[in-house]
Amino acid sequence: MTALAASIAVDALPPVRGSLEPNGSMADFIWFRTGGPAEWMFRPADIDDLAAFLEALPGDVPVLAVGVGSNLIVRDGGLPGVVVRLPKAMAKVSVDGDLVRAGGAAMGITVASGARDASLAGLEFLRGIPGTVGGAVRMNAGAYGRDCADILVEATVVTRDGTVEVWPADRFGFTYRHSALPDGFVVVEALFRGTPGDKVAITAEMDRIAAEREASQPLRSRTGGSTFKNPPNGKAWELVDRAGCRGFRVGQAQVSEKHTNFLINTGGATSADIEALGEEVKRRVKANSGVDLEWEIERVGVAS
Repeated sequence: MTALAASIAVDALPPVRGSLEPNGSMADFIWFRTGGPAEWMFRPADIDDLAAFLEALPGDVPVLAVGVGSNLIVRDGGLPGVVVRLPKAMAKVSVDGDLVRAGGAAMGITVASGARDASLAGLEFLRGIPGTVGGAVRMNAGAYGRDCADILVEATVVTRDGTVEVWPADRFGFTYRHSALPDGFVVVEALFRGTPGDKVAITAEMDRIAAEREASQPLRSRTGGSTFKNPPNGKAWELVDRAGCRGFRVGQAQVSEKHTNFLINTGGATSADIEALGEEVKRRVKANSGVDLEWEIERVGVAS
């Protein structure tokens, strides 16, 4: 791991009750296992700690919240500014009637399981979302015909200036794999609505989703999930396959043989390899079909 040239002195950072680590490793946990470090990695103790930190942090310091990095390329030069990682204490899930309240650090499978245990249907698709609630809300994550916009009632957000706000779902301006949440804002809790259902049927649907993912996606590889958004009336994987990109490589990065909308790190790839592979796939798809694929994976940081 190469240290970033420090642009933020430690004495310019506000005091915290959680942990604040210089040159915090991103490659240790993001799914691709590549990329440079975060200039500062902040793990807040709780919402109040996060709010106080952001309020006092100079406004020109970039802030990025990262969950488990399941849909993320961190460039090899690292991330200037502060990366926020919510602690396990902010991953709690509770159910009240038909409402499921989930901390921003909760995994999609945990939320789906909590709803299932309360015999609430409609959240089964979260079983197929391999990220946290905060990231899922930010990008309107979805799978198997549903997305967060379908079930979100409201979410608690800490703004870049440290204000804690509760946003109703319509304030997020959800579109396909996108929300209007500004840079530097952090989703710390979400309230979802389910519908009463049969626990056996809910369990069967979650099992079906798990089995389908296992059969069709390279889940045991170093990957970043779906690489490109599906274009209108089409499937990204089909366009990639028709362009002859199945198995195509740049360095140690490869288009998955199992699912062509997944890129994988075969062992020694850099983030530059992975991003270059994605750009070449986009170029070949454009040449073959005329379709401009749009990245679904978020790409952040600076090149090496």
